Amino acid sequence: MADAITPPAHGVAVHDSDTDYQAVAPFDAPPEAVFDALTTVSGLASWWAPVSGSGAEGGELRFVFGDADPLVKVIRVDEARRPSTVAWTVLECTFLPDWVGAAPRFELSPRGAGGCELRFRHRGLTPQLECFSACRAGWDQYLASLRSYVESGRGNPSGSDAAGAR
Repeated sequence: MADAITPPAHGVAVHDSDTDYQAVAPFDAPPEAVFDALTTVSGLASWWAPVSGSGAEGGELRFVFGDADPLVKVIRVDEARRPSTVAWTVLECTFLPDWVGAAPRFELSPRGAGGCELRFRHRGLTPQLECFSACRAGWDQYLASLRSYVESGRGNPSGSDAAGAR
């Protein structure tokens, strides 16, 4: 099946594909602002989940989802090239073992008057995985959260009312 683009939900266009999950999102913010949201602990926690570690190239990030019985995801930062590229490899994921070895990648390019476009691909997250539907819904929500955080200073990270509603 050829890739097709699903109409944007919250400004995020999702590619329908037999391969990896992919999405494209326009931002009314410069690539540097999106890059910072993808590479700083404060930025990541503001749109995705509580995190510790380093978002610099060669660093590791440890995300914690939930409070009572926390779910942990550890990611190695393979590439952090300001302001255009962030690439990760999932090293550990206690709640989604299919993610181990998967490689999310964020590519940013300038667009319009001071804006940018994000092209996201989660290599290894395919429709053949049992978790695909839930993970796709999660990325759809969190990429919209990233956009909201970068543009308004307010995201919908894990644990927020909007994140819980999905």
